[in-house]
Amino acid sequence: MSELLNRLQQRLDYQFAEPELLQQALTHRSYSGHNNERLEFLGDGLLNFVIGDALYARKPRDEEGALSRLRASLVREETLAKLARELELGEFLKLGESELKSGGFRRDSILADAFEAILGAIFLDGGFEKARAAALRLYTALLDTLPDPERLKDAKTRLQEWLQARARPLPLYTVLSEDGPPHARRFHVRCALTDAELGSEARGGSRRIAEQRAAEMLLKQLEQIGSGPDHA
Repeated sequence: MSELLNRLQQRLDYQFAEPELLQQALTHRSYSGHNNERLEFLGDGLLNFVIGDALYARKPRDEEGALSRLRASLVREETLAKLARELELGEFLKLGESELKSGGFRRDSILADAFEAILGAIFLDGGFEKARAAALRLYTALLDTLPDPERLKDAKTRLQEWLQARARPLPLYTVLSEDGPPHARRFHVRCALTDAELGSEARGGSRRIAEQRAAEMLLKQLEQIGSGPDHA
């Protein structure tokens, strides 16, 4: 095995008996038909179980909804990509020419898939306990600093729940504009209270993202005037 992959194994604190599995885990579909997609599928399922099991043990008083939000925050693409960057996975990936030119080694989706594929590869190479131990090592810092599950609710949900608890009408979301080419649309959205002159505007690459950002901004406005969720 190359010196490059030996460095990665040191970072993973795991030595592969079958290094071909690690090489496959790092191979994007743009590079070869023998790629990491099946390993990513395996790693995804394994990671969901391992993190769920860890949360169940660490949070004995939390309800299912809170545990689900915590797990979702830990296994979402953004978190996986962050962990992949800590391993500097980008420098080990095998990408096709087009992906290399477009900076695929920096893309969250590609990094997250490779991270899960590596866990799938460890599972096939060394079994469940080895894969579980590797995942927990990589997640140590995140599991030791778990956030309040309530803060993990998305902004639209938190705003809606706060208004409903006070028998106030739901906010109104309005698309003010939509522009950009088909592959890079931009949405400008307003979120406004219907029983008060208070609202916010935000932009995003999708209507959903723009609405979430606008709702988050409106929540911050409510908090600043002393009537938001943090002042309930």
